[in-house]
Amino acid sequence: MKIALLSFLLAASALAQNPVTLATAACGPKATNFNVTLDDSQHTPVQPDAGKARVYFILDDGPFGNHQHYTLKIGLDGAWVGAYKQNSFLVTSVKPGEHHICANVQSNASIGHLTALAHFTADAGKIYYFRTRFLPGITTLYPVAPYLDLNPLDSDEAKYLIASYPLSVSHPKN
Repeated sequence: MKIALLSFLLAASALAQNPVTLATAACGPKATNFNVTLDDSQHTPVQPDAGKARVYFILDDGPFGNHQHYTLKIGLDGAWVGAYKQNSFLVTSVKPGEHHICANVQSNASIGHLTALAHFTADAGKIYYFRTRFLPGITTLYPVAPYLDLNPLDSDEAKYLIASYPLSVSHPKN
């Protein structure tokens, strides 16, 4: 009887970790969309403000920018912090502690896995880099559909990409 009860509780716990719930906790409101412009004047990472960490998000579409028509929204802890498109980057500051990231395609695209999630623990005074990119995937609807990938990025590669790409400046659409 104890084993059956323990099995039931473990199964219930596993079901409670619903991916939709995790995405909702990291992403902002679904209806929020952004206008994005590119600013090619800023190419050097900036040190964090006192008592905060700085986070750079880099959309790396490669040399040909194969997914230029997608705008990605970036959410932290349930609020959108901005959006970017093409080969570009955006930056935000965060308080120390654990943070949950959501990258989500802004359009109504219905193919592929178009939400990506990650988490990290920020320390004051540190800089963190994350890269989003589209990878080929296979679905039953299309032979090759994009898959959105979000991963931490080595600081040397991140600095190289930031030097090469423009800053995305985003504002919520009215």
